[in-house]
Amino acid sequence: MPVSDSAGVKNMLLLIQLRWIAVAGQIATIVFVALVFHIELPFAPMAIVVLGLVALNVASLLWLRSGRGVGDSGLLLVLLLDVVGLTAQLYLSGGATNPFVFLYLLQVTLAAVLLGSRLTVAVLVATCASFAFLTQVYHPLAMPAGDLDLFRLHIIGMFVCFVLDATLLFVFVTRITRNLRERDARLAALKQHAAEEDHIVRMGLLASGAAHELGTPLASLSVILGDWHRMPTITSKPEWLQEVEEMQAAVKRCKSILTGVLLSAGEARGEAPRVTTVGTFFDELLNEWCAARAPETFDYKNNFGIDLPIVSDSSLKQIIFNVLDNAYDSSPRWVGVSVTRDGDALVLCISDRGKGFAPQMLAQFGKPYQSSKGRPGGGLGLFLVVNVVRKLGGSVSAANRADGGASVTLRLPLSALALGARSHGGH
Repeated sequence: MPVSDSAGVKNMLLLIQLRWIAVAGQIATIVFVALVFHIELPFAPMAIVVLGLVALNVASLLWLRSGRGVGDSGLLLVLLLDVVGLTAQLYLSGGATNPFVFLYLLQVTLAAVLLGSRLTVAVLVATCASFAFLTQVYHPLAMPAGDLDLFRLHIIGMFVCFVLDATLLFVFVTRITRNLRERDARLAALKQHAAEEDHIVRMGLLASGAAHELGTPLASLSVILGDWHRMPTITSKPEWLQEVEEMQAAVKRCKSILTGVLLSAGEARGEAPRVTTVGTFFDELLNEWCAARAPETFDYKNNFGIDLPIVSDSSLKQIIFNVLDNAYDSSPRWVGVSVTRDGDALVLCISDRGKGFAPQMLAQFGKPYQSSKGRPGGGLGLFLVVNVVRKLGGSVSAANRADGGASVTLRLPLSALALGARSHGGH
Protein backbone atom coordinates (compact mmCIF):
# COMPACT_ATOMS: atom_id res chain seq x y z
CA MET A 1 0.00 0.00 0.00
CA PRO A 2 1.42 3.44 -0.88
CA VAL A 3 2.51 5.63 2.01
CA SER A 4 -0.20 8.24 1.38
CA ASP A 5 -2.91 5.54 1.35
CA SER A 6 -1.61 4.15 4.63
CA ALA A 7 -1.93 7.57 6.28
CA GLY A 8 -5.40 7.98 4.73
CA VAL A 9 -6.54 4.66 6.23
CA LYS A 10 -5.35 5.71 9.68
CA ASN A 11 -7.09 9.07 9.37
CA MET A 12 -10.30 7.40 8.20
CA LEU A 13 -10.19 5.16 11.28
CA LEU A 14 -9.87 8.26 13.44
CA LEU A 15 -12.93 9.81 11.77
CA ILE A 16 -14.85 6.59 12.34
CA GLN A 17 -13.96 6.69 16.03
CA LEU A 18 -14.99 10.35 16.21
CA ARG A 19 -18.32 9.51 14.55
CA TRP A 20 -19.02 6.75 17.12
CA ILE A 21 -18.43 9.34 19.84
CA ALA A 22 -20.81 11.71 18.03
CA VAL A 23 -23.49 9.00 17.85
CA ALA A 24 -23.15 8.21 21.55
CA GLY A 25 -23.13 11.92 22.43
CA GLN A 26 -26.25 12.65 20.39
CA ILE A 27 -28.17 9.78 21.96
CA ALA A 28 -27.09 10.83 25.47
CA THR A 29 -27.98 14.49 24.81
CA ILE A 30 -31.41 13.66 23.38
CA VAL A 31 -32.24 11.40 26.32
CA PHE A 32 -30.92 13.92 28.88
CA VAL A 33 -32.82 16.89 27.41
CA ALA A 34 -36.04 14.90 27.17
CA LEU A 35 -35.91 13.40 30.68
CA VAL A 36 -34.37 16.28 32.66
CA PHE A 37 -35.69 19.41 30.93
CA HIS A 38 -38.85 17.76 29.54
CA ILE A 39 -38.29 19.37 26.13
CA GLU A 40 -40.22 17.71 23.36
CA LEU A 41 -37.98 16.66 20.47
CA PRO A 42 -38.84 15.06 17.10
CA PHE A 43 -37.43 11.70 18.17
CA ALA A 44 -38.21 9.76 14.98
CA PRO A 45 -36.41 12.12 12.54
CA MET A 46 -33.47 12.50 14.96
CA ALA A 47 -33.22 8.71 15.29
CA ILE A 48 -33.09 8.43 11.49
CA VAL A 49 -30.13 10.86 11.43
CA VAL A 50 -28.33 8.81 14.10
CA LEU A 51 -28.94 5.63 12.11
CA GLY A 52 -27.57 7.39 9.04
CA LEU A 53 -24.31 8.14 10.89
CA VAL A 54 -24.14 4.51 12.01
CA ALA A 55 -24.66 3.39 8.41
CA LEU A 56 -21.88 5.76 7.28
CA ASN A 57 -19.51 4.18 9.80
CA VAL A 58 -20.42 0.67 8.69
CA ALA A 59 -19.88 1.63 5.03
CA SER A 60 -16.52 3.20 5.92
CA LEU A 61 -15.39 0.05 7.76
CA LEU A 62 -16.44 -2.16 4.83
CA TRP A 63 -14.47 0.10 2.49
CA LEU A 64 -11.35 -0.26 4.63
CA ARG A 65 -11.75 -4.04 4.89
CA SER A 66 -11.89 -4.27 1.10
CA GLY A 67 -8.23 -3.20 1.05
CA ARG A 68 -8.81 -0.15 -1.09
CA GLY A 69 -6.89 2.96 -0.19
CA VAL A 70 -8.32 6.22 1.15
CA GLY A 71 -7.40 9.43 -0.61
CA ASP A 72 -8.21 13.06 0.10
CA SER A 73 -11.42 12.82 -1.93
CA GLY A 74 -12.69 10.00 0.31
CA LEU A 75 -11.89 11.95 3.47
CA LEU A 76 -13.61 15.03 2.00
CA LEU A 77 -16.74 13.01 1.23
CA VAL A 78 -17.14 11.63 4.76
CA LEU A 79 -16.44 15.05 6.31
CA LEU A 80 -19.16 16.61 4.16
CA LEU A 81 -21.55 13.83 5.16
CA ASP A 82 -20.73 14.56 8.81
CA VAL A 83 -21.60 18.22 8.17
CA VAL A 84 -24.91 17.11 6.64
CA GLY A 85 -25.65 14.91 9.67
CA LEU A 86 -24.83 17.70 12.13
CA THR A 87 -26.94 20.17 10.15
CA ALA A 88 -29.90 17.78 10.17
CA GLN A 89 -29.75 17.33 13.95
CA LEU A 90 -29.41 21.07 14.55
CA TYR A 91 -32.32 21.75 12.18
CA LEU A 92 -34.49 19.43 14.27
CA SER A 93 -33.41 21.01 17.57
CA GLY A 94 -33.59 24.78 17.27
CA GLY A 95 -31.24 25.59 14.40
CA ALA A 96 -28.68 28.34 15.09
CA THR A 97 -30.15 28.89 18.56
CA ASN A 98 -28.80 25.48 19.59
CA PRO A 99 -25.46 26.03 21.44
CA PHE A 100 -24.02 22.90 19.79
CA VAL A 101 -23.93 24.79 16.48
CA PHE A 102 -20.25 25.55 17.21
CA LEU A 103 -19.41 21.89 16.56
CA TYR A 104 -19.04 23.07 12.96
CA LEU A 105 -15.63 24.42 14.02
CA LEU A 106 -14.55 20.85 14.74
CA GLN A 107 -15.34 19.83 11.15
CA VAL A 108 -13.41 22.78 9.73
CA THR A 109 -10.39 22.07 11.95
CA LEU A 110 -10.33 18.39 10.97
CA ALA A 111 -10.51 19.34 7.30
CA ALA A 112 -7.65 21.84 7.70
CA VAL A 113 -5.45 19.14 9.27
CA LEU A 114 -6.41 16.27 6.96
CA LEU A 115 -6.89 17.94 3.58
CA GLY A 116 -5.19 20.45 1.35
CA SER A 117 -6.25 24.08 1.26
CA ARG A 118 -8.51 23.68 -1.81
CA LEU A 119 -10.50 20.80 -0.31
CA THR A 120 -10.64 22.48 3.09
CA VAL A 121 -12.36 25.44 1.42
CA ALA A 122 -15.16 23.07 0.38
CA VAL A 123 -15.76 22.07 4.03
CA LEU A 124 -15.49 25.71 5.12
CA VAL A 125 -18.10 26.80 2.56
CA ALA A 126 -20.38 23.88 3.51
CA THR A 127 -20.27 24.71 7.24
CA CYS A 128 -20.79 28.45 6.68
CA ALA A 129 -23.69 27.79 4.33
CA SER A 130 -25.22 25.34 6.82
CA PHE A 131 -24.91 27.85 9.68
CA ALA A 132 -26.53 30.57 7.56
CA PHE A 133 -29.29 28.16 6.55
CA LEU A 134 -30.00 27.31 10.20
CA THR A 135 -30.43 30.98 11.09
CA GLN A 136 -33.43 31.15 8.78
CA VAL A 137 -34.85 27.64 8.56
CA TYR A 138 -35.14 25.27 11.53
CA HIS A 139 -37.59 23.31 13.66
CA PRO A 140 -38.27 25.37 16.81
CA LEU A 141 -38.09 23.60 20.14
CA ALA A 142 -41.30 23.03 22.02
CA MET A 143 -40.34 24.39 25.45
CA PRO A 144 -42.28 23.18 28.50
CA ALA A 145 -44.38 25.61 30.49
CA GLY A 146 -42.71 26.90 33.65
CA ASP A 147 -39.84 29.03 34.90
CA LEU A 148 -37.11 27.44 32.79
CA ASP A 149 -34.21 29.92 32.47
CA LEU A 150 -33.49 29.68 28.75
CA PHE A 151 -30.46 31.99 28.87
CA ARG A 152 -28.80 29.94 31.64
CA LEU A 153 -29.65 26.76 29.75
CA HIS A 154 -28.00 28.21 26.64
CA ILE A 155 -24.84 29.13 28.59
CA ILE A 156 -24.62 25.60 30.02
CA GLY A 157 -25.01 24.19 26.51
CA MET A 158 -22.25 26.46 25.20
CA PHE A 159 -19.95 25.34 28.02
CA VAL A 160 -20.60 21.67 27.29
CA CYS A 161 -20.04 22.32 23.57
CA PHE A 162 -16.74 24.11 24.30
CA VAL A 163 -15.45 21.30 26.52
CA LEU A 164 -16.47 18.72 23.94
CA ASP A 165 -14.90 20.68 21.08
CA ALA A 166 -11.64 21.31 22.94
CA THR A 167 -11.28 17.71 24.13
CA LEU A 168 -11.98 16.18 20.73
CA LEU A 169 -9.64 18.62 18.99
CA PHE A 170 -6.85 17.84 21.44
CA VAL A 171 -7.22 14.08 21.18
CA PHE A 172 -7.86 13.66 17.48
CA VAL A 173 -5.74 16.45 16.03
CA THR A 174 -2.81 15.15 18.08
CA ARG A 175 -3.30 11.66 16.69
CA ILE A 176 -3.83 12.90 13.14
CA THR A 177 -0.67 15.01 13.34
CA ARG A 178 1.24 11.94 14.54
CA ASN A 179 -0.05 9.98 11.53
CA LEU A 180 1.10 12.75 9.21
CA ARG A 181 4.54 12.83 10.83
CA GLU A 182 4.86 9.06 10.40
CA ARG A 183 3.86 9.41 6.74
CA ASP A 184 6.45 12.13 6.20
CA ALA A 185 9.11 9.97 7.88
CA ARG A 186 8.27 7.03 5.59
CA LEU A 187 8.37 9.29 2.54
CA ALA A 188 11.77 10.59 3.61
CA ALA A 189 13.00 7.00 4.04
CA LEU A 190 11.72 6.07 0.56
CA LYS A 191 13.47 9.09 -0.94
CA GLN A 192 16.68 8.07 0.83
CA HIS A 193 16.36 4.52 -0.53
CA ALA A 194 15.76 5.90 -4.03
CA ALA A 195 18.89 8.05 -3.75
CA GLU A 196 20.88 5.03 -2.58
CA GLU A 197 19.54 2.95 -5.48
CA ASP A 198 20.62 5.65 -7.92
CA HIS A 199 24.05 5.72 -6.28
CA ILE A 200 24.33 1.95 -6.65
CA VAL A 201 23.36 2.09 -10.34
CA ARG A 202 26.05 4.68 -11.03
CA MET A 203 28.60 2.64 -9.10
CA GLY A 204 27.55 -0.47 -11.04
CA LEU A 205 28.14 1.28 -14.35
CA LEU A 206 31.58 2.42 -13.22
CA ALA A 207 32.41 -1.06 -11.88
CA SER A 208 31.31 -2.70 -15.14
CA GLY A 209 33.52 -0.36 -17.15
CA ALA A 210 36.45 -0.94 -14.80
CA ALA A 211 35.96 -4.71 -15.09
CA HIS A 212 36.30 -4.51 -18.86
CA GLU A 213 39.41 -2.32 -18.61
CA LEU A 214 41.10 -4.55 -16.02
CA GLY A 215 40.38 -7.83 -17.78
CA THR A 216 43.22 -7.52 -20.30
CA PRO A 217 46.06 -6.63 -17.86
CA LEU A 218 44.94 -9.37 -15.47
CA ALA A 219 45.02 -11.90 -18.28
CA SER A 220 48.56 -10.76 -19.14
CA LEU A 221 49.62 -11.06 -15.50
CA SER A 222 48.17 -14.57 -15.34
CA VAL A 223 50.22 -15.65 -18.40
CA ILE A 224 53.42 -14.07 -17.05
CA LEU A 225 53.00 -15.67 -13.62
CA GLY A 226 52.36 -19.02 -15.29
CA ASP A 227 55.64 -18.69 -17.17
CA TRP A 228 57.49 -17.71 -14.01
CA HIS A 229 56.02 -20.69 -12.19
CA ARG A 230 57.77 -23.00 -14.71
CA MET A 231 61.12 -21.19 -14.81
CA PRO A 232 63.96 -23.27 -13.27
CA THR A 233 65.38 -20.17 -11.58
CA ILE A 234 62.17 -19.73 -9.56
CA THR A 235 61.27 -23.39 -9.05
CA SER A 236 64.69 -23.96 -7.50
CA LYS A 237 63.93 -21.41 -4.79
CA PRO A 238 60.92 -22.40 -2.66
CA GLU A 239 60.43 -18.92 -1.19
CA TRP A 240 60.22 -17.39 -4.69
CA LEU A 241 57.90 -20.13 -5.85
CA GLN A 242 55.62 -19.51 -2.86
CA GLU A 243 55.46 -15.81 -3.65
CA VAL A 244 54.60 -16.54 -7.29
CA GLU A 245 51.85 -18.92 -6.17
CA GLU A 246 50.47 -16.24 -3.82
CA MET A 247 50.46 -13.75 -6.70
CA GLN A 248 48.70 -16.29 -8.89
CA ALA A 249 46.04 -16.77 -6.17
CA ALA A 250 45.61 -13.00 -5.92
CA VAL A 251 45.24 -12.64 -9.70
CA LYS A 252 42.75 -15.53 -9.74
CA ARG A 253 40.68 -13.84 -7.06
CA CYS A 254 40.77 -10.53 -8.95
CA LYS A 255 39.52 -12.31 -12.07
CA SER A 256 36.78 -13.98 -10.01
CA ILE A 257 35.73 -10.59 -8.63
CA LEU A 258 35.59 -9.10 -12.13
CA THR A 259 33.53 -12.05 -13.34
CA GLY A 260 31.12 -11.43 -10.48
CA VAL A 261 30.89 -7.76 -11.43
CA LEU A 262 30.06 -8.63 -15.03
CA LEU A 263 27.55 -11.27 -13.92
CA SER A 264 25.84 -8.72 -11.69
CA ALA A 265 25.77 -6.28 -14.59
CA GLY A 266 24.01 -8.92 -16.73
CA GLU A 267 26.79 -9.28 -19.29
CA ALA A 268 27.43 -13.02 -18.88
CA ARG A 269 24.03 -14.09 -20.18
CA GLY A 270 25.11 -17.50 -21.35
CA GLU A 271 25.99 -18.81 -17.88
CA ALA A 272 23.28 -20.59 -15.91
CA PRO A 273 23.05 -20.18 -12.13
CA ARG A 274 25.11 -22.78 -10.30
CA VAL A 275 23.23 -25.03 -7.91
CA THR A 276 25.02 -25.81 -4.66
CA THR A 277 24.22 -26.23 -0.97
CA VAL A 278 24.61 -23.97 2.04
CA GLY A 279 27.58 -25.95 3.37
CA THR A 280 29.35 -26.21 0.03
CA PHE A 281 28.76 -22.55 -0.78
CA PHE A 282 30.36 -21.32 2.44
CA ASP A 283 33.12 -23.93 2.43
CA GLU A 284 34.23 -22.95 -1.08
CA LEU A 285 33.82 -19.25 -0.43
CA LEU A 286 35.80 -19.26 2.81
CA ASN A 287 38.54 -21.51 1.41
CA GLU A 288 38.98 -19.12 -1.49
CA TRP A 289 39.12 -16.12 0.83
CA CYS A 290 41.59 -17.78 3.21
CA ALA A 291 43.88 -18.67 0.29
CA ALA A 292 43.97 -15.00 -0.72
CA ARG A 293 44.23 -13.32 2.72
CA ALA A 294 45.67 -16.07 4.96
CA PRO A 295 44.72 -14.79 8.46
CA GLU A 296 46.80 -16.22 11.31
CA THR A 297 43.70 -17.72 12.94
CA PHE A 298 40.44 -18.36 11.13
CA ASP A 299 37.65 -19.60 13.40
CA TYR A 300 34.88 -21.04 11.20
CA LYS A 301 31.83 -22.69 12.75
CA ASN A 302 29.03 -24.09 10.61
CA ASN A 303 26.04 -24.79 12.86
CA PHE A 304 23.43 -24.45 10.13
CA GLY A 305 22.13 -27.98 10.63
CA ILE A 306 20.60 -30.01 7.81
CA ASP A 307 22.15 -28.85 4.54
CA LEU A 308 19.83 -27.27 1.98
CA PRO A 309 20.18 -26.72 -1.78
CA ILE A 310 20.61 -23.10 -2.83
CA VAL A 311 21.64 -21.13 -5.91
CA SER A 312 25.15 -19.66 -5.75
CA ASP A 313 24.71 -15.88 -5.93
CA SER A 314 27.76 -13.98 -7.17
CA SER A 315 26.58 -10.72 -5.58
CA LEU A 316 26.15 -12.41 -2.20
CA LYS A 317 29.60 -13.95 -2.54
CA GLN A 318 31.19 -10.57 -3.22
CA ILE A 319 29.54 -8.81 -0.29
CA ILE A 320 30.62 -11.60 2.09
CA PHE A 321 34.16 -11.17 0.77
CA ASN A 322 33.78 -7.47 1.48
CA VAL A 323 32.79 -8.00 5.12
CA LEU A 324 35.58 -10.57 5.55
CA ASP A 325 38.13 -8.13 4.11
CA ASN A 326 36.97 -5.43 6.53
CA ALA A 327 37.32 -7.86 9.44
CA TYR A 328 40.80 -8.88 8.26
CA ASP A 329 41.92 -5.26 7.86
CA SER A 330 40.88 -4.59 11.45
CA SER A 331 42.21 -7.87 12.89
CA PRO A 332 44.64 -9.81 10.63
CA ARG A 333 45.50 -12.21 13.44
CA TRP A 334 41.96 -13.47 14.06
CA VAL A 335 38.75 -13.58 12.06
CA GLY A 336 35.70 -15.55 13.17
CA VAL A 337 32.78 -16.75 11.05
CA SER A 338 29.66 -18.57 12.18
CA VAL A 339 26.80 -19.85 10.05
CA THR A 340 23.56 -20.72 11.83
CA ARG A 341 19.90 -21.13 11.05
CA ASP A 342 17.11 -19.22 12.80
CA GLY A 343 13.76 -20.50 11.61
CA ASP A 344 13.48 -19.69 7.91
CA ALA A 345 16.56 -17.48 7.90
CA LEU A 346 20.28 -18.03 7.43
CA VAL A 347 22.37 -16.04 9.91
CA LEU A 348 26.00 -15.28 9.05
CA CYS A 349 28.10 -13.57 11.72
CA ILE A 350 31.60 -12.29 10.91
CA SER A 351 33.70 -11.12 13.86
CA ASP A 352 37.12 -9.62 14.50
CA ARG A 353 39.26 -8.59 17.45
CA GLY A 354 40.12 -5.11 16.22
CA LYS A 355 39.26 -1.76 17.75
CA GLY A 356 35.54 -2.04 17.00
CA PHE A 357 33.12 0.49 15.55
CA ALA A 358 33.07 4.09 16.74
CA PRO A 359 29.65 5.23 18.07
CA GLN A 360 29.10 7.52 15.07
CA MET A 361 29.87 4.61 12.73
CA LEU A 362 27.23 2.44 14.39
CA ALA A 363 24.73 5.30 14.21
CA GLN A 364 25.37 5.74 10.46
CA PHE A 365 25.99 2.06 9.66
CA GLY A 366 25.35 1.25 6.02
CA LYS A 367 25.42 4.87 4.84
CA PRO A 368 27.86 5.71 2.02
CA TYR A 369 31.26 7.20 2.84
CA GLN A 370 31.13 6.21 6.51
CA SER A 371 34.53 4.60 7.11
CA SER A 372 37.10 4.35 9.88
CA LYS A 373 39.96 3.75 7.44
CA GLY A 374 40.37 7.39 6.45
CA ARG A 375 40.67 6.69 2.72
CA PRO A 376 39.07 8.98 0.12
CA GLY A 377 35.88 7.35 -1.12
CA GLY A 378 35.96 4.78 1.67
CA GLY A 379 32.87 3.40 3.34
CA LEU A 380 31.18 2.13 0.17
CA GLY A 381 31.74 -1.54 0.98
CA LEU A 382 29.29 -1.78 3.87
CA PHE A 383 26.89 0.50 1.99
CA LEU A 384 26.77 -2.06 -0.82
CA VAL A 385 26.51 -4.94 1.67
CA VAL A 386 23.44 -3.40 3.33
CA ASN A 387 21.72 -2.68 0.02
CA VAL A 388 22.38 -6.09 -1.57
CA VAL A 389 21.15 -7.90 1.55
CA ARG A 390 18.10 -5.61 1.67
CA LYS A 391 17.35 -6.55 -1.95
CA LEU A 392 17.40 -10.19 -0.89
CA GLY A 393 14.83 -9.38 1.78
CA GLY A 394 17.32 -9.64 4.63
CA SER A 395 18.97 -7.29 7.08
CA VAL A 396 22.45 -6.35 8.28
CA SER A 397 23.38 -5.30 11.80
CA ALA A 398 26.67 -4.33 13.43
CA ALA A 399 27.81 -4.29 17.04
CA ASN A 400 30.91 -4.11 19.19
CA ARG A 401 31.81 -7.33 20.98
CA ALA A 402 31.99 -7.40 24.76
CA ASP A 403 35.51 -8.91 24.71
CA GLY A 404 36.81 -6.46 22.08
CA GLY A 405 36.42 -6.14 18.35
CA ALA A 406 33.32 -5.94 16.24
CA SER A 407 30.80 -8.21 14.56
CA VAL A 408 28.63 -7.83 11.47
CA THR A 409 25.57 -10.08 11.20
CA LEU A 410 23.84 -10.83 7.89
CA ARG A 411 20.34 -12.28 8.17
CA LEU A 412 19.04 -13.74 4.89
CA PRO A 413 15.68 -15.43 4.22
CA LEU A 414 16.25 -18.92 2.87
CA SER A 415 13.46 -18.35 0.35
CA ALA A 416 15.66 -15.75 -1.39
CA LEU A 417 18.52 -18.28 -1.78
CA ALA A 418 16.53 -21.43 -2.44
CA LEU A 419 16.49 -23.18 -5.78
CA GLY A 420 13.76 -21.68 -7.94
CA ALA A 421 13.64 -18.36 -6.08
CA ARG A 422 13.65 -15.17 -8.08
CA SER A 423 16.83 -13.18 -8.38
CA HIS A 424 17.29 -10.48 -5.82
CA GLY A 425 16.61 -7.87 -8.39
CA GLY A 426 13.01 -8.97 -8.42
CA HIS A 427 12.39 -8.50 -4.72
